[in-house]
Amino acid sequence: MKRVLVTGAAGFVGRHAVAALTARGFEVHAIGRTAPAGVHAFHAADLLDPALRRAAVRAAGASHLLHLAWITTPGRYWQAPDNLDWTAASLDLVRTFRESGGTRAVVAGTCAEYDWTEIARLPSPGSAGEDRDGPAVSATRESPDERAAPMEPSEEKRPRRQSSSGPTANGAVAEIRDGRLAEAAPCRPATLYGAAKDGLRRVLQAYAAEAGLSLGWGRLFYLYGPGETPGRLVGDAARALLQGARLATSEGRQRRDFLHIADAGGAFAALLDSAVEGPVNIGSGEAVPVRELLQTVGALTGRTDLIDFGARPLSPTEPACIEADIRRLAEEVGFAPRYGLARGLAETVADGRAALSTAASAP
Repeated sequence: MKRVLVTGAAGFVGRHAVAALTARGFEVHAIGRTAPAGVHAFHAADLLDPALRRAAVRAAGASHLLHLAWITTPGRYWQAPDNLDWTAASLDLVRTFRESGGTRAVVAGTCAEYDWTEIARLPSPGSAGEDRDGPAVSATRESPDERAAPMEPSEEKRPRRQSSSGPTANGAVAEIRDGRLAEAAPCRPATLYGAAKDGLRRVLQAYAAEAGLSLGWGRLFYLYGPGETPGRLVGDAARALLQGARLATSEGRQRRDFLHIADAGGAFAALLDSAVEGPVNIGSGEAVPVRELLQTVGALTGRTDLIDFGARPLSPTEPACIEADIRRLAEEVGFAPRYGLARGLAETVADGRAALSTAASAP
C-alpha cells in the first residue's frame, strides 16, 4: 500500500483529498495541529516548528507527500508576512520528506501566481473583480487557493476540451487576453501570497531536479462547496440570504472559474497518484459570471430580492475573466470534474440551511 503524508488534512480541500486518496488505496497519514477524520494515522505537530515538523515527517515514513497547509485567513493572507514563514517551512518540509526516503510530492499552488495584467478588463470602471477576497482558497490553513442562473438542470455540461497540441503563439496570447490561463502563461504575482507560492514552486522545482524527486504543483482556482467558513463568496452569500439579510455586491459581470471542493480534493488525489510533474491547473475549465452565480444562490434561497448588485464598487484593474485551461488535468492526469454548478450550489445552500437550523435549535 502506498503511504501518503498530508498537510492541511483537516482543512477545506484536505478533507476531500483524504477521502479521495483513501479511495485510491493510499494509507493516509496526516500532520498538523488538528486531527482529521478518516486517516490511518495522525502525527501532531505545528508545521511552523522545525523540530516537530521534521520529527513528524520522519515518523510517517511516507512515499508520497500532499502539501496543502498554508495561511489563508480571508482578508489577511494576500499580504500577510506569515507567507514568508510558510515558504520557509514548506521548503524544509519537502527537503525532509525527500531525505527521509519520499519519492513523489504534490504541493498546492494558486491561480494568483499568474500575471493578470494582460487579461482584458471589463468595459466600464468599477464593475470588475471578486466580491470577497479574490481567488478564494480555504479559510483554514490550507492553500489552494476559491455562475449561472438559471443553470442547466443536469450535470452533463463539461469543461471545454481543446486539441492537446495546444494553441499557437498568437493563440496563446489571445487566450491570456480572454482570461483563459494555461500552465505556460507568464507568472507575475501581484500579491505577497502569490509571490510566495510562485517563488516556492521555482525553488522546489530546481531542488526536485537535483534530488531526484517527482514533483507536481496543483494551481487552484476559485473554490466553493459545503463547509465553507466565513469570508468566502458562495457561503457568505448563502448565509446572508438564508437569514434574510441584504447582500451588497458588485455588478457581478466578472467571470470566474469555480470548482466544487470535492472535485478539488479529487483532482489533487489524482495528480498525486500520477507521474505528472510541474504545474497543473485545478479548476472547472469554464468561467461563469459572478452575477449569475449569485442569482442562482438567490433562487435557491428564495431571496433574490435581497441581492444589491452594484452596491460595492470594485477596482477597475480587476480582470474581466479568470478561467483555468484544464487540458493537462484532463489529458495527462486523467481527471474530470464530476460536479456541475447547479448540483454544487444546491448542495452548498442546503448545507448552509442545515447549519443555521442546527444553530437555531442549540440550547
